[in-house]
This record gives sequence, C-alpha cells and structure tokens, in this order.
Amino acid sequence: MPTKHRRHAITETDDISRALDVARRTWPELADRPGALLRQLILVGQNTLAHNDIETSRTRREAIDETGGALTGVFGTNHLRQLRGDWPE
Repeated sequence: MPTKHRRHAITETDDISRALDVARRTWPELADRPGALLRQLILVGQNTLAHNDIETSRTRREAIDETGGALTGVFGTNHLRQLRGDWPE
C-alpha cells in the first residue's frame, strides 16, 4: 500500500517470536495480524519508556530537593580563590 511514511523491516528472531506470542495472548483480536501486533508492542514499549523517564526525572528532582543546601556554609567565601591559588596563570 502506498505511503509517505518510512517503512521498517524486522526479522522474526527467537526473541521477536516470543514477544509476538505474548502479544497474541494479550491482544487475541490481532493474533492473525503480525504487523498490528508489532505496532501495539512498539506503542506499549514507547509508553513504558516514557513513564520510566518521567519516574526517573521525578526521583532525581526529589533527591536534589532533599540534598540541596546540605553543604551550605561548609566552604568559606575565599575557598575557590584559595583552591585556585596554585594554578598556573
């Protein structure tokens, strides 16, 4: 069927075959349409990755919020100047 969209070829290796078997059990209405099963798997994978990315970002922000300012006052106002004092000019 003509399309302006890019097409992709995929070889049904053992791991892809196993993924399709799981997809057939999950979406039995698509069992006889491997292209549709692959599309569903890709979309579910994309949603899972997006969710994981959001969760990772949230966890990182929480860690920053919890530790932000923990070292306030530890280093004096001249600390960087002293640290750089022996650097070549």
